[in-house]
Amino acid sequence: MTTTVADNKTVITAFIDALNHGLEGGSEWVRYLSPQVIDHNKVIFGEEDAPGAAIEGFRQQLAAFSAVDEQQSGILVQELIGEDDRIVARLRVIGRHTGAHARMPEPTGRTCDVEQIWIFTLTDSRISEIRAVSDRLGMFLQLGWDWPAVD
Repeated sequence: MTTTVADNKTVITAFIDALNHGLEGGSEWVRYLSPQVIDHNKVIFGEEDAPGAAIEGFRQQLAAFSAVDEQQSGILVQELIGEDDRIVARLRVIGRHTGAHARMPEPTGRTCDVEQIWIFTLTDSRISEIRAVSDRLGMFLQLGWDWPAVD
């Protein structure tokens, strides 16, 4: 059976919905990722560059941020565009920094609202690659973080 762009969009929508249930929803979102998923744009600086490392990166990110409110929190899909095995998602990501993360400053309790664009590649109806562009400067400014030093 051939997988269509519509099928791939359904997978991405379900993945994002599962991410929005976060840690409280268990790890339902993991089933949408290939165990060998490659994240070419690390969630946070310093994430291990190895197949499957993105799964732990997502876990840590979910632990670091909580919902702001029921209506306007989490990963909000603004647009999905697909071609062949790739889906581009334009997202609005809103969260409150309430949890610990090994590569983030101490929780600030502040809210951030940033735009992100993720490009997913799917293989056998699972996410096998992720590329993303995020307004990290906007996130750092909103959360009151210092910009990390680059060696």
